[in-house]
Amino acid sequence: MKEKIFHLKKDEAYVTLNVLLKVEDVISTGGEAKLFLRENVVYVNGEEENRRGRKLYHGDKVSVLNSTFLID
Repeated sequence: MKEKIFHLKKDEAYVTLNVLLKVEDVISTGGEAKLFLRENVVYVNGEEENRRGRKLYHGDKVSVLNSTFLID
């Protein structure tokens, strides 16, 4: 499984799950997030997550498909 670090911008306290998926090219557009989350299993800190607006903070770990993203 590939692990990547996702760096929050200096003025950001969090990033939403749909933005993370889009920026990391897991989905093409933000509008695809709802369908993607319905058809694929995504874990946040080891728990299944299906809310596209889930706020991800420093230290959170997101696992999707064969990738893991650590929020930094």
